[in-house]
Amino acid sequence: MPETAFWILKAIDWAAVPVGVFAFIHALLQRPDAYSAADRLTKPAWLGITAGAAAVLLLFSFAGTGWIFWMAGLVAALVYIVDVRPKLIEVQRGQRW
Repeated sequence: MPETAFWILKAIDWAAVPVGVFAFIHALLQRPDAYSAADRLTKPAWLGITAGAAAVLLLFSFAGTGWIFWMAGLVAALVYIVDVRPKLIEVQRGQRW
């Protein structure tokens, strides 16, 4: 593998780690009742999913043999960020006029 490709893959690997950590920290800081009000899984469930995603993104590599685990971790973190997070923000912000 050329050296440039190696560094590009490493950059992708390490860029995904903060995404997983952000998803976990955001899930940790939200009120437990907001999850049920947003009609999503419970807070402990999302804490487990996002913690697992962050751990998988840290432990596995996009270019390695565990790439499928890495991809699953990235998808889990992105589902939280794209689907759950906006609903939680909407529920906690309340009705806007």
